[in-house]
Amino acid sequence: MFGRKGVLTRRRLLKKLQFCKMQSLGNDFMVVDAVTQKLFFSADQIHQLADRRRGIGFDQLLIVEPPYDPQVDFHYRIFNANGREVEQCGNGACAVAHFVRLKGLIKRSTLAISTQSGLLKISIGTDHQCQVSFPEPWFEPKIIPLMVEKRQRQYVLQLSQQTISCAAVSLGNPHAVLQVNDCIKAPVGQLGQEISQHRQFTQQANVGFMQILTPQHIRLRVYERGVGETPACGSGACAAVVCGIDQGLLASRVQVEQPGGVLQVDWLGPGHPLLMTSRATLVYEGWLP
Repeated sequence: MFGRKGVLTRRRLLKKLQFCKMQSLGNDFMVVDAVTQKLFFSADQIHQLADRRRGIGFDQLLIVEPPYDPQVDFHYRIFNANGREVEQCGNGACAVAHFVRLKGLIKRSTLAISTQSGLLKISIGTDHQCQVSFPEPWFEPKIIPLMVEKRQRQYVLQLSQQTISCAAVSLGNPHAVLQVNDCIKAPVGQLGQEISQHRQFTQQANVGFMQILTPQHIRLRVYERGVGETPACGSGACAAVVCGIDQGLLASRVQVEQPGGVLQVDWLGPGHPLLMTSRATLVYEGWLP
């Protein structure tokens, strides 16, 4: 009876929605296979699942779908913890790459995946390491989008109690980058939220607080729109580096130290691919009732 009960329990589990909890430098995700499973999540459901006390708990929900283009391996959609769909997630791309290998959806160590903002090419190496090739960053205000008349390397924003200067760029999702003297002491929660929701960022923005240690090494903390501060942000790391390079402050290869760990960003400038090297690992597998 015990063995039969176990079989019946396993059969029931197989009928439920399977997911994986994954993380990359502490940036955590719920990853779901929509290639072999049928699923739908409302914004309210995503918000409930993201709750770290009453749900699974995650920064983003990542949904892997069949490709929209035959030249691409998969399409993947990204939802922040507030249930809002967004365009890009660098560490999430690493998690997706390891997820599709883990689930046997692909056997190759290189793959191409599409997002709302374009095509990503990913190479999977040893020790859970992967390299993501992003489209070239966009600095034009209309693309970011940022409500200003012309492109500048620094923009002045009037906040409720102070005026700040920041750089801005799009990696398919909007980013503001502030240079600070001490990343650890920076008021990321309060100031990050106000900048993220500033009226000039018409779709809100991720906000990076960057401390330059050397031209090859920075510290970074990121307030992600719709989430809050996260231990790491791949696209935020890339945004900080490309803004630093654009201003002549950083080298073409930079180690980005975040609370969750260190990743590497390489960019030779306009006309060249933007590369991010990071890691992602499986935390656990589960089933939704």
